[in-house]
Amino acid sequence: MTELPAELTTGERIRIVRERRGMTRPVVAGLVGRSSDWLKKIESNERPIRGVGMLIKLAQVLHVDDVSILTGTEISIPATGTGKVSHISVPKIRSVMHSVSFQPVPGVVTPPDVLKGLVEQAWRLWHTSAHQRTEVGALLPDLLRDAHASVRLHEGTEKRQAYAALADLYRLVQRLLAHICEPELYWMALDRARDASENADDPVSLALGAWTVSIGQRAAGFVDEAVRTTEMGMDVVRPMLESGAPEVLAAYGQLNLQAACTHGLDGVAGPAERFLAEAERTARKLPSGYWHAQSAFAMSNVDVHAVSIGVGLQRPGEALMRAESIDPASIPSLERRSRLLLDIAYGYHQRKEMAAAVHYLGEAVAVTPEAVRYVPGARSLAAAIERTAVGPLKASAVALAESIGVAA
Repeated sequence: MTELPAELTTGERIRIVRERRGMTRPVVAGLVGRSSDWLKKIESNERPIRGVGMLIKLAQVLHVDDVSILTGTEISIPATGTGKVSHISVPKIRSVMHSVSFQPVPGVVTPPDVLKGLVEQAWRLWHTSAHQRTEVGALLPDLLRDAHASVRLHEGTEKRQAYAALADLYRLVQRLLAHICEPELYWMALDRARDASENADDPVSLALGAWTVSIGQRAAGFVDEAVRTTEMGMDVVRPMLESGAPEVLAAYGQLNLQAACTHGLDGVAGPAERFLAEAERTARKLPSGYWHAQSAFAMSNVDVHAVSIGVGLQRPGEALMRAESIDPASIPSLERRSRLLLDIAYGYHQRKEMAAAVHYLGEAVAVTPEAVRYVPGARSLAAAIERTAVGPLKASAVALAESIGVAA
């Protein structure tokens, strides 16, 4: 960024940087959770920016590495590129989530069984697209409107079925919003999914609700609560396990995987291994070729989580040994496949084997760049590799960091 004249105001600097980046005012405003009119007033000096947090958000969205570039002061506040970044789909999703409950019901409403199929298709697109946030994000606003309208119009059994589809949909919204929006919006999606599962009066839906609530609790640092939530979810479907229904086994198995990961990332080996073993036993009961549309639960997902847990427990040797037995091409979910390759990169980085770390991080990006670019841990890994790589590896490490958006 060419040095800006010292006499410019913060608003003028933001406008110039935005225009040099080729970004429109509505896009920049949406990515920081504000309106285009708000940003116009900032840029024209009609109102000040209150709070360093918003300045940091703007610096990250505008791809400048220090807030001082926007303020023109000598006080340096790094806007680290390894943290959260947003996505162009967020503003429209946010707008619909804030307003959909108060909009009139359209004349034609999607039947619950059709809605369920549409939501399942969206989930499968999430797992099979290399650009899952972009492609699924484009579908979600209309799906949210349809699902809310279906819930409001139908009664009795059909209403409960519509609620079940709405719960599945909000779990997808939660997955997409992870790491790329303000915490309030993420937790709104999580809580709406939980509420819809309760209204669906369906044990499998409620168990899946426990799974995603646990994800949010673990991410927020509530480890004990996250494990308790998974155990309560297991209790909901445990009486149904003898039926052998795939969706029941998948919900129960994924809850065990979630508990195992929660313990593993917290450095507690014993319970992590116990829950992982139960997930593996459950996966072996599934029909051949089956994988769950939402969680991607199957034996391949158990293998991926086992590698993640090994890395989390700082046992890279065990993690990498487990990874050697996995054929990435056998994992139907591209998101999970990319996660496996990313965890292998983590493992090699822990062992300070930089060439292998660079290789597998590149492989993860090649499978699905969006599953890497928008994950803070992956961004931090790419930045760390770029900082420490030397010699012939340096160019490859820099290119990777640039592709992910964290180059120094």
